[in-house]
Amino acid sequence: QCNMNYFWSKDEVLQKLEYTMTEAFRAVYKLARGKQLCMRDAAYVIAVSRVAEAVKLRGWT
Repeated sequence: QCNMNYFWSKDEVLQKLEYTMTEAFRAVYKLARGKQLCMRDAAYVIAVSRVAEAVKLRGWT
């Protein structure tokens, strides 16, 4: 939306939010089960991994 001049209905926003939240939960749950971590730690691992990947792609290392 915003700068892209997209105009979404409330239903579209809620649908996209539900999809995003569901996929995020699945990723955290899968990592938590696979590595025997609590959900909070699994979420941190995913977050730090994403930041590390962005830093690497920008050549800040």
